Amino acid sequence: MGKTAIIYSFNTQKSKKVAEKIIAAFGESNIEAVNAEELTKEVFENFDNFILSSPTWFDGELPNYWDEFVPDLEEMDLSGKTFAVFGLGDQKGYPENFCDAIGILVGILEECGAKIIGFTSLAGYSYESSRAERGGQFVGLPIDQENQARLTQGRIESWVAQLKKEIK
Repeated sequence: MGKTAIIYSFNTQKSKKVAEKIIAAFGESNIEAVNAEELTKEVFENFDNFILSSPTWFDGELPNYWDEFVPDLEEMDLSGKTFAVFGLGDQKGYPENFCDAIGILVGILEECGAKIIGFTSLAGYSYESSRAERGGQFVGLPIDQENQARLTQGRIESWVAQLKKEIK
């Protein structure tokens, strides 16, 4: 497995806990945590593989730290780089845009030539719509700590097992 970064906001509570569970599930020391609020273009140059946290804010928006970095991201050629995205959302409180930020970020990454991995099943989720849904599956791992916290560990373990097979 090439050099892998997991990028999340160190200042959040829920996303940070999920990211730490993902790191623990990998059980490998070659995953480096990077604070999403301190992103630079160099981070994207220095790693081959990325696991990105993109929680959905408000009514289906990217968090400020991603929103502010998008112009830099859109200028990058990410060909040859592999990305998996996870995000937190609330199926009951925001069912019309559940985990939209995952889909928004994946769309930007794809436009930059990135390879996206870590698609997951829609099974077990109940929501109205999501920009993270494509072709009958999610383009990343949605986590709902508000309504399905008891499922988080199992979802992470399954997702990480899948990523280990997909990351080169």
